[in-house]
Amino acid sequence: MPQHVIVIGGGLAGSEAAWQLAERGHQVRLFEMRPVKTTGAHVSHQLAELVCSNSLGSKLPDRAAGILQNEVRMLGSLLMRCAEYAAVPAGGALAVDRARFAEQVTSHINRHPNIEVLREELREVPRSQPAIVATGPLTSPALAEDIGRLAGVDYLYFYDAISPIVRASSIDMKRAFRANRYGRGQNEAGDYINCPMERDEYYQFVRALQTAETIELRDFEREDPNFFEGCIPIEQLAKRGDDTLAFGPMRPVGLTNPHTGRRPYAVVQLRQDDLAGSLYNIVGFQTNIRWPAQKEILRLIPGLGDAEFIRLGQMHRNTFVNAPALLDSTMRFRQREQLYFAGQITGVEGYVGNIATGLLAALNLSRQLKGLRAWVPPAETMLGALCYYVTHTEPKHFQPMKANMGILPPLETRIKDKAARKKAYAARAADSLMASLSEMQDGMIMTQVNLPERVTI
Repeated sequence: MPQHVIVIGGGLAGSEAAWQLAERGHQVRLFEMRPVKTTGAHVSHQLAELVCSNSLGSKLPDRAAGILQNEVRMLGSLLMRCAEYAAVPAGGALAVDRARFAEQVTSHINRHPNIEVLREELREVPRSQPAIVATGPLTSPALAEDIGRLAGVDYLYFYDAISPIVRASSIDMKRAFRANRYGRGQNEAGDYINCPMERDEYYQFVRALQTAETIELRDFEREDPNFFEGCIPIEQLAKRGDDTLAFGPMRPVGLTNPHTGRRPYAVVQLRQDDLAGSLYNIVGFQTNIRWPAQKEILRLIPGLGDAEFIRLGQMHRNTFVNAPALLDSTMRFRQREQLYFAGQITGVEGYVGNIATGLLAALNLSRQLKGLRAWVPPAETMLGALCYYVTHTEPKHFQPMKANMGILPPLETRIKDKAARKKAYAARAADSLMASLSEMQDGMIMTQVNLPERVTI
């Protein structure tokens, strides 16, 4: 019997890794502890459930997220195909119906003849079998302890927060309006619902956030919070200064309130969360305010005075390993030949980054098992730059990182125009990836991956 490859974790990275390994002929055992053991953040037993947001970031080809999306498509990503199947209108972003996306991924994984899904908690990292650890930010305490023993280093912790979701029919469109910033997107009516605030309304809202009582952390979370900058709760931002929100998630740039003909002082945006358009999430509004107070404060937002909240915000602990001390650029654990890590536990942030590292870990584990040399994505690609960052930063100062233009190597020729510079980065990334794939004479990068048709749920 062929040796099984173990994948621990059925999130974005684990699901992608399992699929890529199975497509390359390996027998895969995918361990997912839900629903036997829950996390406190997930609400279903589906694989690849999106917890924080339903957006995979900008799909514009010259944006950091768009560049990374293009790269994983080129590498034959299953989950990117599923995301495109489940896409909902979101202007320049790739956002999905969460339930439909998870159903697509789960169905494809369950139907693959080379994948066995085991719904049980794996409490130890396999010592005698090739494995990928993709347990994400909510790794079970038992497995986290075992990884700690294996690594011999301390863990780092940071906190992540979840945005509220509102029923669309309860939004007062006499106060709110539809529009995309600068008119971007194909929908002339606008994909986003915008709740505009005048100056006095904005500062009243800020004061309420600054004085709100937050939810007490659970026993295992009672440490000094170390928030990841990309997911700071809205009340924490408000405490940084009265105008922080107006220049952050509530910035009004690119929008005109049709009810007044003027740009608002601040604006709260809501993004479609399901295909039916019945649910909208509040963009950038992760919060840990106690739920009764949270409802009162959110109803201060113009248009949400009578809002029906389907889900309120909450905060949970995220766990990641000190990747620069433990991993190389292929996602391999340096102290063990056939052990790889992938996804958010590596310190890579963002949904597409998680998918990409799952794909990369599976690709390289497969190559290793077949006696082929490892593949390191070129530094000029977003995937290569991201993996290099999380594995080569000074370990003492390591913090999670998501795809962004700042981690790419500078262009050989300086380009002053910002738009032209972004396009040059995107073109160089695509060319570098194609050239790298062409150089792999063994053909084991992407040619064996067969993307499936859409599954009817």
